[in-house]
Amino acid sequence: MDVIMPQLGETVAEGVVTKWHKKVGDTVKADEMLFDVETDKVSTEIPAPVSGVIAQILVQEGVTAKVGASLAVIQEAGTKPPAASSTDSAAAAATSPAREAAVTAVNEMPTRRLTPAAAGERLSPVVRRLVAEHQLNPADIKGTGRDGRITREDVLAFIDQRGKREPTGVSTQTPAPYTLSSGTRKPLNNIRKRTAGHLTQSWQTVPHVLQAIEADFMRVEQVRSAAGVAWKAREGFTLSYLPFIARAVSVALAKFPLLNASLDGDDLVLHGHINIGIAVDLNFDGLIVPVVKDVPNKSLPQLAREINDLAQRARANRLKPDELSGGTYTLSNSGVFGTLITAPIINQPQVAILSTDGVKKKPVVIESESGDSIAIRPIGVLAQSFDHRAVDGAYSAAFLREVKTVLETRDWTQALAA
Repeated sequence: MDVIMPQLGETVAEGVVTKWHKKVGDTVKADEMLFDVETDKVSTEIPAPVSGVIAQILVQEGVTAKVGASLAVIQEAGTKPPAASSTDSAAAAATSPAREAAVTAVNEMPTRRLTPAAAGERLSPVVRRLVAEHQLNPADIKGTGRDGRITREDVLAFIDQRGKREPTGVSTQTPAPYTLSSGTRKPLNNIRKRTAGHLTQSWQTVPHVLQAIEADFMRVEQVRSAAGVAWKAREGFTLSYLPFIARAVSVALAKFPLLNASLDGDDLVLHGHINIGIAVDLNFDGLIVPVVKDVPNKSLPQLAREINDLAQRARANRLKPDELSGGTYTLSNSGVFGTLITAPIINQPQVAILSTDGVKKKPVVIESESGDSIAIRPIGVLAQSFDHRAVDGAYSAAFLREVKTVLETRDWTQALAA
């Protein structure tokens, strides 16, 4: 069976094979980690599709391959082994001429154990980025990969151990002044270039319309205040507003399905599942949008755990390929920085995106049968950009009103206990 380069995100066309966990002749089990791949969006491990023996490796480490290209051949039990083809291997390697010499050199040194310094010279793109981001010296990291090569796991383990030795929390030291000479250039990284191209196309193609509504988060805040300490002690992370908003959005999308859709030419394709993408900031170095699948069928605690897990693994380059695809609607959360209102750009081919901005205490008028009164309530703005080709303003406004109603009236105590 051919092992092919998977689709690693809806807009990704190719990836770099950064590590093979098996070599020709090795036995592999279905779902066992087979190779690592990196794109400009994600770095991840890919499992074997079937059990068998590795008969051929067609694309070597460090080589770029298109989505759908054959990377290796697994001989399943009871099948005839394929004939070796040096031509096929050479053709696959030719997709990256600039790296061909390095790949050849690695293949000619199968038995020589590299020193740490030599291993540092063969860093994969994933490892190189981690080393640069954390300002590490490769010579300090013990490589456990083939021929002493430093793997991503080696770097993460080194960072984890260093973190245990160093004090945690916010540094009290005053940072050195940051100065730039006139004309200093900072090249865009791959993630930012890909994001720029995708969003520029969306902005130039889609007639964006922004609508916003204020929501009273009192019921949500009451639950967070009552259960927050116990939740963090048990789960290890803070219970944020985001899972509550995701639940409210999923309820509203079920009633307003034209916003849970994609445009395909002159057709609006309505989706059978509600899969919400969560925009995750990569420490100010770009963003990525992992997807929470089938949101209506998950409890509030499940949503909170999955959103946190996806965000953490996104920042550690540990997302799986299918966790970046299948989104039908997107949430962009700038509220952690206290923003007032954000006009997000739609993540095509979706037709809408919701920005969740800062929740702040404000005086509001409370209407009742006994008269009006003023109270202090936690108020946040929900701002939706929608594609005017798909829906009109009245439909979008009705959707926002439904999200607001769910947030303000649902019994969140019961939902959190589910």
